[in-house]
Order: sequence, then C-alpha cells, then structure tokens
Amino acid sequence: MKQTLNPRREVLFELFDVARALRTYVDQRAREHGMTRAQWGVLARLERDEGMMQAEMADALEIQPISLVRLVDRLCEQGLIERRAHPTDRRIRTLCLTPAARPVIERILVINQAIREEAFADMPAQARDTIVNILNGIKDNLVLQEEAADSPAVAAVAGGI
Repeated sequence: MKQTLNPRREVLFELFDVARALRTYVDQRAREHGMTRAQWGVLARLERDEGMMQAEMADALEIQPISLVRLVDRLCEQGLIERRAHPTDRRIRTLCLTPAARPVIERILVINQAIREEAFADMPAQARDTIVNILNGIKDNLVLQEEAADSPAVAAVAGGI
C-alpha cells in the first residue's frame, strides 16, 4: 500500500533535490565553457565585492581555505584574477579581477540568465517571485536559528544539561 506523502515533510526533500539538480546542471554548463561551478562562484563573488580577502571568500563560498587557494591559483594561472597586498596589513592578500575576467563574467551572467529562464520555464512571474520570497523567508528563519544556537545564553544552557 502506497503511503500518502506529508507535504510538510516532503518540502525539505524537494529543496534538497532542487539544489542538487541545480548544482549538477550548473556544473555541466560550466564544464562546457572550460571552467567549474566553483570557479564561476569565485568570479561572481569578486564581481560583486572586488578586493575580498581570501578568508572572506572561503567563508562566502562555504569551502575550506585550502580548497579556495587551489581555485585561486587556477584562476590566477588563467589570468582572470590576481592577488594583491592588503592596503594596511601586508600579511593579508586580497583578490581582484583582471581585465581578462570581464568578458568571462559577462558570459557567466548570460548563462546564469539562461539557466534561470530554463529553471522557471512556463512559470508565471508571480509564482517565481513567490518562490523567491518563500526561499528568502526560509533562509532568514534558519539564520536566526543558527545565530540563536551560537549565542552564549544557549551555549550556557546546553552546557548545563
């Protein structure tokens, strides 16, 4: 006998499945252009916030710093980004785009637009906007929960259990 699915329970499975499918598809599209999704992520972050420190970039991409170093090394070898000395702390390196990165980023933005159109094909704009708002609300709720769990008061209570 087939069990009736609980939509409240299934929503998390669906979110994970959609995220996995999106990652897989973007990986495929990036490979078509001789890059990786992770490399695209570095370039896209720098396009929004050029001059980030490597540690900030690793946090933003949620990867280990050593993994970021390898990504940055490859992008430097390709002439797309460069490491520069921090203006006030010579121990820190910041990441900057080179002029050669601009056309690559433009291609990434065009592909990104195409992926969005493919993902939301046959979906009314209002439905797309609703999905985005709901996902932002879920993310905000989870960030609040994470912050509450990291607070000293919660740690003190958890430590006393």
